[in-house]
Amino acid sequence: MSDNPLKSAMQWLARNPIWSFILLIFIFFSIANPYFFAIQNFKNILVQTSTIGLIALGMTLVMINGNIDLSVGAVVALAASLCVDIQDWHIFAGWGDWAILPAVLAALAAGTLLGALNGLIVWKTGVDSFIVTLGAMLGVRGLVFVYTKEQSFFASNFAFSDFGSSNIGPLPTLAVLFILCTIVVHFLLSHTVHGRNIYAVGGNRAAAVNAGIRVGPHMLVNFMIVGFFAALAGITLSSQMGAATPNLGTNYELWVITSVVLGGTKLNGGAGDIIGTFGGVLAIGILRNGMNLMQVPAFYVLVILGAILIAVLFLDKQLNRKGKEELRL
Repeated sequence: MSDNPLKSAMQWLARNPIWSFILLIFIFFSIANPYFFAIQNFKNILVQTSTIGLIALGMTLVMINGNIDLSVGAVVALAASLCVDIQDWHIFAGWGDWAILPAVLAALAAGTLLGALNGLIVWKTGVDSFIVTLGAMLGVRGLVFVYTKEQSFFASNFAFSDFGSSNIGPLPTLAVLFILCTIVVHFLLSHTVHGRNIYAVGGNRAAAVNAGIRVGPHMLVNFMIVGFFAALAGITLSSQMGAATPNLGTNYELWVITSVVLGGTKLNGGAGDIIGTFGGVLAIGILRNGMNLMQVPAFYVLVILGAILIAVLFLDKQLNRKGKEELRL
């Protein structure tokens, strides 16, 4: 005999607290503002969260692995600048809309290669990923300012700008792209050998080595994945704006890490999933959107998110401590 659906739903929410939080704020904003509960507003939330969400997918893999990447915001700016600028290169003058293709490929390649460089340094030197990617964040951001000469680039190809505001059926294209990428990365993490190895390496790196996992190359691949997604986020963001600025992506690494941690991924690795990260991204998107509709100053969102993040980390620490004490007993 099957369980009561309501009971099953409550048990699932208890195991995934981020979705309980989403349900609460969803109900609150639906009551507080009549414009919140509108189809167009839900579409806006998906589009607004797609940029952070794409990066968060790759960051989840890196953080479950026991690492972190602080350079993603700078990679967003570099990829956006490359993508918008390359379309106007003289060599592609006769390509028409096809000039978008080499621009996008170059931007994605740049993000992936920078991710590979981060992973290679972490692997070969043994330096903590926090330090390596902090240096990369500063270096890449400086590179962006040098490349752009501190100027903004504006897209002259209307097909590129139109992509950011286009739809596939009833849904915005950027929302569909984010959802599809979420499904792909969820499958990678849940149903592949590489996904299982991510948890193994993050949970106990020494045991993973003893089990025959090539930890260095494995981490390198995950840094490449997050670099790819950061570049993809830069491309989609520049298509929304129709432009790229050297300051693009500033503080994105903080928003991304907050989303991933709120979704249940542990900072020290070994635990987390894409469904939780998707929830963390939506939670931030709903909070920002709902408070904006209520005309609450944007900085209050930062205060609330900071308090929530500290509370989540504190509870996680307490639960881990109790678990260890029970093991000792």
